[in-house]
Amino acid sequence: MRTIAILPVKTFDTAKQRLGDQLRAGARQALAQAMFTDVLAALRRVRGLDAIAVVTRDRIAESTALSHRVRVLRDESQDGQSRASMVGIRQALADGFERALLVPGDTPLLDPREIEGLLAAAAERGLGAVIVPDRHEAGTNALLLAPPGAVEPSFGPGSLERHLAAAREAGIPHDVAEPASLLLDVDTTDDLAELSSLLETRRGRAPMTRGALAQLGRSRVGAPVA
Repeated sequence: MRTIAILPVKTFDTAKQRLGDQLRAGARQALAQAMFTDVLAALRRVRGLDAIAVVTRDRIAESTALSHRVRVLRDESQDGQSRASMVGIRQALADGFERALLVPGDTPLLDPREIEGLLAAAAERGLGAVIVPDRHEAGTNALLLAPPGAVEPSFGPGSLERHLAAAREAGIPHDVAEPASLLLDVDTTDDLAELSSLLETRRGRAPMTRGALAQLGRSRVGAPVA
């Protein structure tokens, strides 16, 4: 089953606004770039993916993708993750892919082996949609769709239930899967703290993100206390 991974990426200079209370703009940009790079590198090690497409209008993201020999699709509207995902889905359908994995750029713990297991299990069970929730079991961190246009993505708060409802309405076999490495996306200071804690126990994982967090820690050493 020909499968493409679609990775929508916001412009790094506008990413992670909800971390504004903890990180300055430059630090947020560096962190978003590092997480995206780790996700992209992990996806390239997934056996069972025939292609990867990055949907973005960010020049750094585009350059990084091209350096990894990954296709870049232009996100002209920059109107959120769902619209960007549809850019990738339309291209996947045009190119004859039978399945699409939608993955965000802020899940740096992504484990290639877990993704391989997800792909294999979905194919074996004949699922048309697999929804991966966030760790709060409210949002959606990833979608596996066969065919790529099986349902229209609708990411954001409450999206787990929206995707389940869409799959039921479409009448396609579907399920929820919870691969541990995809449950944590980084939007809030609590997410960032959880990521830092998990990285302490997962040696060798997410090296770029690990380096960005270390740099942030060094930059705070000696800073005046408010």
